[in-house]
Amino acid sequence: MDWFGGDYDLARFALQRGIAAVYAVAFVSSALQFPALLGEGGLLPVPRYLARVLRTPGPTLFSWRYSDRLMRTVAWAGAALALSVVAGLPQRGPAWLPMLAFLALWLGYMSIVNVGQVFYGFGWEILLLEAGFLAAFLGSEETTTPVVTLWLFRWLVFRLEFGAGMIKMRGDPVWRDLTALYYHHETQPMPNPLSWWFHHLPKPLHRLEVLGNHAAQLVVPFFLFAPQPVAAVAAGVIIATQCWLVLSGNFAWLNVITIILACSAVATPPGAGAAPGTPAWFAVVVLAMGVLMVVLSWWPLRNLFARNQLMNASFNRWRLANAYGAFGSITRLRYEVAVEGTDGDPVTGEWREYGFRGKPGEPGRMPRQFAPYHLRLDWLMWFLALGQPGMHWFVPFLNRLLEADPATLKLLRRDPFDGRPPAWVRARVYSYRYTTWREWRRTGDWWVRKPLGIFVPPISRSG
Repeated sequence: MDWFGGDYDLARFALQRGIAAVYAVAFVSSALQFPALLGEGGLLPVPRYLARVLRTPGPTLFSWRYSDRLMRTVAWAGAALALSVVAGLPQRGPAWLPMLAFLALWLGYMSIVNVGQVFYGFGWEILLLEAGFLAAFLGSEETTTPVVTLWLFRWLVFRLEFGAGMIKMRGDPVWRDLTALYYHHETQPMPNPLSWWFHHLPKPLHRLEVLGNHAAQLVVPFFLFAPQPVAAVAAGVIIATQCWLVLSGNFAWLNVITIILACSAVATPPGAGAAPGTPAWFAVVVLAMGVLMVVLSWWPLRNLFARNQLMNASFNRWRLANAYGAFGSITRLRYEVAVEGTDGDPVTGEWREYGFRGKPGEPGRMPRQFAPYHLRLDWLMWFLALGQPGMHWFVPFLNRLLEADPATLKLLRRDPFDGRPPAWVRARVYSYRYTTWREWRRTGDWWVRKPLGIFVPPISRSG
């Protein structure tokens, strides 16, 4: 029985390949960044973490043994497997083949997330895990696209969007008075090349943007469960708003995967040919999975209407049926922590600034586009500047710079000492704001920054 009035093979095509593509990005990001951040010689070494905790947040292969070589093997193997799904190879076989592929992606990436500590504490990590688990039950080209799985994908999009809308309405008053975008494009974690231009749009348009966001997150998600073509129109609205966010900022793969997940409600007219069958074993497995997800959904459903709504939280160790949300509060002013080094005297020597890949640094450097790739160090630097606890990883980061650690330096865009260890390093705090139109035309700078003081006083290798 078709509960939606259309053919959903195209939706399955987009979901399987799109989610797998995001997994490929996530695994490559881990292969390139994890050892320097969390490896044996990283800022928060996994072996030390495993020795300290009684139990990790969820299952992980690395509770058995951790090494950087094993982690890279998992990451590169995961990326290769994900790309095979993007190419459609497992989907050409029986239903159990793409099922095993996605379960392997889910378990492999969960192994990384569950030892990733603060560097993997982002909502889009658990979102990718839940999406990968559900994708395991979409079947293959030999089976009909399961209706149950598509409903669960829509329920995931609903929690993602409605949860984000509710956290905004319960949080900062700038969302309620429609002024949030007076600040957001300037103070968001990692602006992109168009963020400056978005910031300078007329304020009445900013208010309309916020109003449109509330409609897209608080009203439209309910229509995902309506008959066609209403559900497809609702999906189109969500996709359009996410594309707007892609244009205006760097939010790792959050917006991209939301666009992919919304495709679960996109249908095409029913085909004239005979539909593939569904093996009995696969139908039973899908139904059992559906029952499991319905049971697990009680906790996030209750959270949506709780006074103290949790944002980006898991209620079980398998990272399924999670609570989501983003930007419940908006910062009004932008602060940045700049890291500097000198090879001379800390008082009279020349201090030179390290360059980060994504976060604002030199006022004249235009912000770059990195999403859906996730620059984890740069994001943590944004939280650090907001005053959130971070010295447990930031001080080790400064020590790695004093050692001119090659793995750490690869995380940066520019090393002012060309691989040589500085004698001293320090951290300073600046206030940042976008240049006005007049300032930009006169100087070509994107930012105006003012020093506010010392964040970490000069430290040397000798202590």
